[in-house]
Amino acid sequence: MLAKANRITSADDYRVIVRRGAKVAGAHTVSYMRSRESGTDARFGFIVSKKVGGAVRRNLVRRRLKAVCHEALGDGIADVDVVVRALPSASDADWTEIRAEVLGALQRRRARASAAAAQEKGD
Repeated sequence: MLAKANRITSADDYRVIVRRGAKVAGAHTVSYMRSRESGTDARFGFIVSKKVGGAVRRNLVRRRLKAVCHEALGDGIADVDVVVRALPSASDADWTEIRAEVLGALQRRRARASAAAAQEKGD
């Protein structure tokens, strides 16, 4: 389970992250990421609509997404807000597919951030 400090709870925060955040699309999820102040914890939010399936299936997908994000926190991700939206195909995807997709999106974000920091130092 994600700690309260690592959860996005405000509808306004969701709205800002989805509208202004960087978007990384995959086969089963769409991840929206927005940088935060340096030294802050990463926060995660999840959008799993009824198009994914019934309540049992939606909760299964949401639990899988939470587990992947909890794992990412252990890998040292910080200074970012992430909203993961599950697409209808996520209901049929297995754990390894969802895990690879979300962690891959987070890795791409890290690579972009480090490239931007390196370019900033060069200027």
